[in-house]
Amino acid sequence: MTARFPSRYTSNMIRVLCPLPVDSLKLLVFDLDGTLIDSAQDLCNSVNATLVHFGRPALPDEIIAGYIGDGSLLLVNRALSHDHPDPFDEEFLARAHHFFLDYYREHKLDYTCAYDGVLEALEALRRIHDQSSIDTTRVNQPGAPTRSMAVLTNKPVRPALAICQALGLAPYFLNIYGGNSFSTKKPDPEGLFALMQEAGARPEETVMIGDSQVDIQTARNAGAWSVGCTFGLAPETLQIVAPDILVDSPAEWTPALTRLQPTQS
Repeated sequence: MTARFPSRYTSNMIRVLCPLPVDSLKLLVFDLDGTLIDSAQDLCNSVNATLVHFGRPALPDEIIAGYIGDGSLLLVNRALSHDHPDPFDEEFLARAHHFFLDYYREHKLDYTCAYDGVLEALEALRRIHDQSSIDTTRVNQPGAPTRSMAVLTNKPVRPALAICQALGLAPYFLNIYGGNSFSTKKPDPEGLFALMQEAGARPEETVMIGDSQVDIQTARNAGAWSVGCTFGLAPETLQIVAPDILVDSPAEWTPALTRLQPTQS
């Protein structure tokens, strides 16, 4: 089922602010919400169900969408605090967060879908890399290094895994980590470092792909490269922390992350 949120796609164009060493990349790490999947409607519906359950008025979807990206607890906290400056205790927040998680688990796939072109782009990245890694036509030139793909999201890991499995995304990834997989969340680089260790990749061989400054800052904090996606939930924040490359659709991941990468015009 198609989400009711309007498309955030802009004109198709890759902007290379800092060229990536595409031939030496070993690890591509994707954000989930706003990068691989359009999950805004289900998240907004779950937040509003929580607000109404606890006697608060529902909020416009556009406001809630601006609160997404830093984990479910902060999402609920921000929604509860909207137009309610009076502080509430931790026990109340915990109950509201628990309600939100229970509701979201039941409704996480009502409207959520992979963005147009995501599955095709992941397949293309895997196929192009597999072909180049076994290329024997270039005498005495080694093929591409082993490359892995993974997911690092601030969404709780159980719904993240369930969504990736339901939408056919899971088989492409070495691992899928959520906001409760580690002691910290993005932009702390703990999760990204863990994926690097699993993939045998150094920071300079790693790219973080995401739609917000949280993802770009995570890459910076780890010393990794970054690709910003303008079609996601928070493209305006990519002006705050600039990525190395900006893309306007998943179809542009392939040229941006392979030898097909264009030069800056």
